[in-house]
Amino acid sequence: MALLTRVTEGDRPTLAFTLDGQPAEGLEGDTLLTAILTQSDHLRGSDFGGEPRAGFCLMGACQDCWVRLADGRRVR
Repeated sequence: MALLTRVTEGDRPTLAFTLDGQPAEGLEGDTLLTAILTQSDHLRGSDFGGEPRAGFCLMGACQDCWVRLADGRRVR
């Protein structure tokens, strides 16, 4: 189940992406964090214990928002 539910601006064009090997989609203009959390209940596991993490600031400005791309690069 998704952590975030979209309540407005649903008429923007969609952008397809792959999340943990599964097809997903966000809306054009979404932050990466928003696109992920409208599809999933967490961003990643904690580095220290594996507990689910959902981003700390929800603005993509903290170090918790690093994600790994399919080619191995990390982006924030």
